[in-house]
Amino acid sequence: MKYGPIQLTIPAKADYLDIVRSALYGVAVKCGFSFEDIEDMKVAITEACTNAILHAYEGSTNSGSVDISFMWNGEALMITVRDYGRSYEYNPGKQRSSTLHYKPLNEVTAGGLGIFMMQALMDDVEVCIENGTEVVLTKRMSRSEEMV
Repeated sequence: MKYGPIQLTIPAKADYLDIVRSALYGVAVKCGFSFEDIEDMKVAITEACTNAILHAYEGSTNSGSVDISFMWNGEALMITVRDYGRSYEYNPGKQRSSTLHYKPLNEVTAGGLGIFMMQALMDDVEVCIENGTEVVLTKRMSRSEEMV
């Protein structure tokens, strides 16, 4: 099954995250992903959307919106989360070489773990910080999970 993008726009408010997760679930099931992969994708998309909701429009009188699209190419599901608010400083080298593994739990602070978690749960994470922020999350179908 191949199809064009499925697109969704939500207000940049946490109240709408359940709609995003439900849409992801429906798309991922139709593509044939396993329950475990779907749960990983739900965590990753929630992190991406939460970053947009909390940071993109912070301090703005406009609450803004978040665009989400799902694109299945027969081998991988690409999920794009896009906002048009304030971008943040993203350093891919710093994110990938996180030293969190070597810190005691009591020294790890809340926040700043979203990209790290997305990278751990997805096969590929791309971030573009031009005119807002766009995060592309990719999950490939493993051979053992393909529908027959």
